[in-house]
Amino acid sequence: MHADLLFTGGPVLTPDGPLTASVAVVGDRIAAVGDGAARELAGPKTEVVDLAGRLLLPGFQDAHVHPVPAGLELTRCDLTHARTAEDTLAAVRAYAEAHPDRQWITGGGWSLEAFEGGTPTRELLDAVVPDRPVHLVNRDHHGAWVNSRALELAGITRDTPDPADGRFERDASGEPTGMLQEGAMRHVGRLTPAATAADLLAALLYAQRHLHALGITAWQDALVGAFLGMDDPSGVYLTAARDGSLTARVVGALWWDRECGAEQIPELVERRAALSHGRFRAGSVKLMLDGIAETGTAALLDPYLDRCGCATVNRGTSFLDPALLPSYVTELDALGFQCHFHALGDRAVRDALDAVEAAREANGLRDTRPHLAHLQIVHPNDVPRFARLGATATVQPLWAAHEPQMDELTIPFLGPERAARQYPFGSLLRSGARLAAGSDWPVSSPDPLHGIHVAVNRVLPGGSAPVFLPAERIGLTAALTAYTTGSAYVNHLDDTGRISPGALADLVVLDRDPYAGPPEEIGGTGVALTYVGGERVFTAPGA
Repeated sequence: MHADLLFTGGPVLTPDGPLTASVAVVGDRIAAVGDGAARELAGPKTEVVDLAGRLLLPGFQDAHVHPVPAGLELTRCDLTHARTAEDTLAAVRAYAEAHPDRQWITGGGWSLEAFEGGTPTRELLDAVVPDRPVHLVNRDHHGAWVNSRALELAGITRDTPDPADGRFERDASGEPTGMLQEGAMRHVGRLTPAATAADLLAALLYAQRHLHALGITAWQDALVGAFLGMDDPSGVYLTAARDGSLTARVVGALWWDRECGAEQIPELVERRAALSHGRFRAGSVKLMLDGIAETGTAALLDPYLDRCGCATVNRGTSFLDPALLPSYVTELDALGFQCHFHALGDRAVRDALDAVEAAREANGLRDTRPHLAHLQIVHPNDVPRFARLGATATVQPLWAAHEPQMDELTIPFLGPERAARQYPFGSLLRSGARLAAGSDWPVSSPDPLHGIHVAVNRVLPGGSAPVFLPAERIGLTAALTAYTTGSAYVNHLDDTGRISPGALADLVVLDRDPYAGPPEEIGGTGVALTYVGGERVFTAPGA
């Protein structure tokens, strides 16, 4: 038996930490780790990869990402690179002029901080696209900006009541401004043209190429279902899994319809069976408990502050009834589903942990691996509960830094004490919690190395802002582990996320060894090679 691949000449991230060793791959699995054992497997047809001092590590896994919407967004009116109101409107105008045949102008990715209070108006859009409806989701995908034509088509007027799970922003006279928050998005989103099956497949494959180029070999799609007018990606995953074009390993988190209750669980069971094929399986359920802090919809234990620093009556929005949530989670857990919570505010985090605790008490400690994503604010009393309950903390490290959205739209409305509890990576790790990591792309960049940079430094790559809550920084090995072993655990991919004999050869070669340089340079690291099951799926130019 000879190795198909032999990696040699550089450091390797093993379960025991980084060490210099050779790694042999036979077929789709790692056969040996160590210079002697690995080199003994070399044969005349073995492909030798000279690491030349570059780090070899397990493939990155994104535990919370939306690749299909991300791929679609990049082919529509993409506003992710606009930083000011002027640049954003110029981009919308240019897209509309370049696509005169489009009945709707759709897309998104605009930054909240580009507009006063994060709430642009319909009049701004009317000035650049007066004749066609416009629907543009913001960077966080918890709100949509529409023009007057879109409001007219949706029948939204001053007399339209706010939905229970959202709101229409209104001016002083009560007229809708064109900003739709949370559940209000569906009133216009349902009218936008649906993507074709070909569009969705192209979006998935585009996103997959991009993620492989960043060293990502597996992910958990955090929303598989129909939501607020968004396209359901489940069919395209099944198509790609059947025809072999899905080269990544993917877990789908089936959407929990927050307008329904436990009566939807039998359908989730049916969807899990129907949608699991090859490298795609749908064994998780996504429960969105709250919104985001910037719009005052993240669920908080204590009220938000106003611009003057005084307490308001707003404690955010709970999309699912906290009194019913434990029964939902208990039943899902008993059926073997993983519960994947969107929990951003401290009240949502507590509600999720309470539900997990109820399931543990009713069902015992089952291997369902619940995880809570985002965790912007965690009350100190809840930090140790993660380890005790076996709930994984799935973090989005890129958000844990000073930037305009944090400094202008979040911290002033939380107050200093609560703002100091944001993204407590270090506290969670010290308490014994398991960390997984993800990006929430297209909300933010899917580049794991940028996320790792922020987790270690609490400063954006290339940034000069002060360190954001320095006590919550974590080490490089801990950050790498969150993006590899931690996310592999969440994804139930137990034979990935580690470099050891018998593990699947899902591997990434970086363009350098980040351990060899200062922490401030981690974000400059790139990916040279990516492998899934021993097959190369990405090669950087010149690698």
